[in-house]
Amino acid sequence: MTQEYSLDAKSPEMNQRLPDYMRGDDWIRDLLRRGQVAHIGTRWDDQPFVTPTNYWFEESANRLIFHSNIVGRLRANIERHSRVAAEVSEMGWPLPSNVALEFSLQYRSVMIFGEARVLTDATEQMRVLHALISKYFPGMEAGREYRPVTEKELRRTTVYALEIASWSGKENWKEKADQSSDWPTLEPVWLHAQG
Repeated sequence: MTQEYSLDAKSPEMNQRLPDYMRGDDWIRDLLRRGQVAHIGTRWDDQPFVTPTNYWFEESANRLIFHSNIVGRLRANIERHSRVAAEVSEMGWPLPSNVALEFSLQYRSVMIFGEARVLTDATEQMRVLHALISKYFPGMEAGREYRPVTEKELRRTTVYALEIASWSGKENWKEKADQSSDWPTLEPVWLHAQG
């Protein structure tokens, strides 16, 4: 997969404060498999929008699957401008410090860039929607624990595939923020923050 970062001398990534937080393709795939919410970035001309949604990472096709109503802002934006961005993240503990600049938060995140399109084949729509359900409700099977998607329901649903062109991953999962020896220790506050 193409990484979003190009590390030439003029690239903003060369000036990142902590470039060692960047992660590779296998790490990114793992986070996309288990992530719960994707924030889809679209636009209407110059107006940006962000839409949170559940999703399924169809790894074999290197795309994210998500859905919405048949009409609405998300579909209108994607039909007008198919280039979109998506973000998936996990948050952990807050990381307090005795230095203002070092306050932080444990996080893992993936940024995705690509083209989104509406899926129109009913067989494909049903397949990916049932896979999406299986992600959030493992062990439940269409036709056994629940009634499969009907053609009438498909006519009221837009199913999208975000074809991934590039991505980048970043992780800060330190146990403790950096502290200064020039200021009193933060240990009691740190223990309280961890609950």
